[in-house]
Amino acid sequence: MKKILLVLSVTFLISGILHAQNQEEAKKVRELGHTNQNKFKQMYDEFATPNMFRTASGAPGPAYYQQQADYKMDVELDDKNKKLTGKETITYTNNSPDNLEFLWVQLDQNMRAKDSKTPLIDGGGVEPATTTDSFLTKYLAEPFDGGFNITAVKDSNGKPLKHTINRTMMRVEMPQDLKSGEKFVFSIDWWYNINDHVNGRGRSGYEEFEDGNRAYVIAQFYPRMAVYNDVEGWQNHQFWGRGEFALPFGDFEVNITVPADHILDGTGELVNRKDVFTNDMMSRYEKAKKSYDTPVVIVTQQEAVAKEKTFAETKKTWKLKAKNVRDFGFATSRRFIWDMMAVKIGGKNIMAVSMYPKEGNPLWEDWSTKVVASTLKSYSRMTFDYPYHKAISVHAKNQGMEYPMICWNYGRPDTDGTYSDRVKYGMMSVIIHEVGHNFFPMIVNSDERQWTWMDEGLNTFVQYVAEQDFGEWYPKALGSDKKYPSRRGPAAKIVPYMGGDQSFLSPIMSQSNNIHQFGPNAYAKPATGLNILRETIMGRDLFDYSFRTYSQRWMFKHPTPEDFFRTMEDASAVDLDWFWRGWFYTTDYTDIGIKDVKKYVVSKVPTLKAQKFAASDRSLRFANFSDLVFMVEEGSDDYNRIKANGGVIEDATSLKEYLMDNFSPEERKNLKQPKFFYEITFEKPGGLVMPLIVEYVYEDGTTETITYPAEIWRKNNEEIKRAIASEKTITKIIVDPKQETADIDLSNNSWPKQNKLGKFEQFKNKVKGQ
Repeated sequence: MKKILLVLSVTFLISGILHAQNQEEAKKVRELGHTNQNKFKQMYDEFATPNMFRTASGAPGPAYYQQQADYKMDVELDDKNKKLTGKETITYTNNSPDNLEFLWVQLDQNMRAKDSKTPLIDGGGVEPATTTDSFLTKYLAEPFDGGFNITAVKDSNGKPLKHTINRTMMRVEMPQDLKSGEKFVFSIDWWYNINDHVNGRGRSGYEEFEDGNRAYVIAQFYPRMAVYNDVEGWQNHQFWGRGEFALPFGDFEVNITVPADHILDGTGELVNRKDVFTNDMMSRYEKAKKSYDTPVVIVTQQEAVAKEKTFAETKKTWKLKAKNVRDFGFATSRRFIWDMMAVKIGGKNIMAVSMYPKEGNPLWEDWSTKVVASTLKSYSRMTFDYPYHKAISVHAKNQGMEYPMICWNYGRPDTDGTYSDRVKYGMMSVIIHEVGHNFFPMIVNSDERQWTWMDEGLNTFVQYVAEQDFGEWYPKALGSDKKYPSRRGPAAKIVPYMGGDQSFLSPIMSQSNNIHQFGPNAYAKPATGLNILRETIMGRDLFDYSFRTYSQRWMFKHPTPEDFFRTMEDASAVDLDWFWRGWFYTTDYTDIGIKDVKKYVVSKVPTLKAQKFAASDRSLRFANFSDLVFMVEEGSDDYNRIKANGGVIEDATSLKEYLMDNFSPEERKNLKQPKFFYEITFEKPGGLVMPLIVEYVYEDGTTETITYPAEIWRKNNEEIKRAIASEKTITKIIVDPKQETADIDLSNNSWPKQNKLGKFEQFKNKVKGQ
C-alpha cells in the first residue's frame, strides 16, 4: 500500500511539475509568437473604423456634420459689487441626422459654487511649508460663491422650460424632439459673482490694484452649448477645472455695458466704435491701420493714469459681433493702455492689439504687439492664413488663457520698471502660445475636455517654430543670446520627463483629468514628438505639407486624434503607426546604444565557423568554396592562426586582386577599395522605436553620419547588426550625436565607451573651468 501511495505521489508530483512547465511554455508561446506584439503593426486595433463621417484618409467624410449655436447677449458689469449679469438667446441648429430629445448647456462657473465637488477630488496631506496665501485659502478662507445663478430658462414664446442642473452641466428639455435640420430658440437669464483670479486662481476674473481699480478678463461668463457630434454624441463630461472646453461654432451679437470710463475689447468686430471712441482715439486708430512696423498707441499711459481716480458713475455699452467663432471673451478696465499695429496676412490687414495697465510697462509697450504680429505670420505659414480681423493680447497677472481673437498673458516688470531675461522671454512665449491658440483649438476645434494634447501639444509645437522665427525677425530682442531660448521643442529637453518614475507617467492619449505631470505630458511631449517627426523622421518639406493639410482640412471643424494621425500619413506617404503607438499610446522611452564592435578581414581559407555558416545558409549550401569570401574577426584565435600561415588579406590592393576574377575590367575600375570591415551591434534597451542615427569618426578626423530608418528594428526589437566596409579606420562611433531622439541614457551611445564622471568629479571640473 505504501509503495502504491509512493508511486501515486511521485506521479502527481511529476504531473504537477509538467503542468507548471506546460503553463510556462504556453506563456512563452503567447509572449513570443501567437499575439502580434510587433512595434510596426498597423493601428487597426486602436483606431475606429472609418465611416461616412470621418474617412480613412483623415479628412471629413461626405456625411460629416456639426451643430451650430448662435448667441445674442446683453451683459452688464457691476464694477462696485464685482458682479456680472446677463441675458442670452440661443438659436440651436440640429445639423445631425439624429433627433434630439434634450440639449446640454455648460455652466463652467459652477466649478466655483459653494457646493462644488472640484476641491474634493485631489488628495494630499499637510504640507511642511506653504505660502501665507495658500495656507489661508486651504485652511481659513470661506469658499468663494461664484457659481451661476440661473434665474430663467424660457422658450421663444417666454414659456418656462424644464431644466435640470447637474453641477457644471444643465439639461434643457424641449417641448418635443428637435428633428434633423430644425432649429430651437430659447433664452437663459443669469448672474454670478466675479472671482479674484490673482488670489483665488481661475481662467478669468479680476485683478484689484492698490488704488481700488480693477482690470477684468472675462470668459466662461455665459451658459454655453455643449458639443454634439458623431464620435461621442453629447460631450457633457463635467468640468473639474483642468480639462478645458468643447464648443460648437456660431455667430455672436454681444452688447456689454460697463462704466463709462472703461475701455473694452473682445471677440468680434466693434460695431459702434464711433460711439465709444473719442476723436483722438479714432484718429490714432486710423493711423494704426496703416502702421506695419511700430504699434500706435490708442489710449496712452498718461490718459489711463488720469482716469484712475474718476470712477465714473455713468455707463457705456460696447457692441461686438463675431461670425463663426466657438466662444467669446472680453477685457475691460479704466486702467488699460491700448496699442495696435497692422500685419499683412494673405493680402489682408490684420490688427495686432495689446491692452495693459501701467504695471506692464515698459516691457509691454516695447514687445507685446510685435510678438502678436510675428506670431500671426508664423502660424499662418505653418497652417492657414489667419481668418479673423484682429488678435488681442491682454496683460493679466499670473494668467495665460485663450479665446477667439483675445487672450490673457502674464509678464510684469519690477516696480522700478526693470525686468530680467526670464521675465521678458516668459512674457513673449506666453503671448506666442496664447495667440497661437487662435489656430488650435479656436479654429481647428478639437475636444479639449477629452484630448488636451490636441490643442496644447500641437500649439506648443508651432509655438517653438514661432519663437525661432521671432528671434530671426527681431534679433535686437535677443541681445547677446543670439537664439531664442525655447523651453520646449528640442528632443533633449524632454529627456528628464521621459526617463522619470513610471508610476507618475501617463500616455499622451489619456483623458485630461487623468494625466500625471500635466505640462510635460500634454504640452511638451507631443510638441517634442512633432518636432522629432519634422526634423528627424519625415523632414521639413513632407511634415510641413502634411501639417498644413491637416490644419486646412479641419478648419472650423471638430477633429479627433485619429483624423490627425491619418492625415499626416495620407499627405506624406510615410507609415507612422509605429511612432503614434509608441510616443502617444505608451510611456516607453528611447534608449539606443552600441553593444559591440568587431573588426574583420578577408581570409583565403575558411574557419570552422565559416564552414558551418555556409552549410546552414540555403544560398551558400551548394556553392564551391572557391566562390566564397571568408571573413575572420581580427584578434581571434582563427585570425592569429590564419595570419601566421599567410592566409589573411589585410591590404586593399591584394583584396582587389584576390576578387578580380569575379569582375569585368570595366567593373574593376569602379570598385571601391575598403581596407577595413566592421560588424557593429546596436542595442535598444528602451521600448520606443526610433531611427538609428550614427556618426562614424575616422582616423583622419573626417566624419560621416548615417540615419537608418526606424524600420531597421522591425524584425528584432532588441538588437541589430550592421556590416561596414570602410577605406579608413573608424576611431569612434556615436549614436544620436545631436540628441535628436530623446535618448534617456547616453552612457551607451559611444564606442569606445566613455567613462561617465560621477557627480562629484563633474562638480570639480566645473569649478576648475574644465
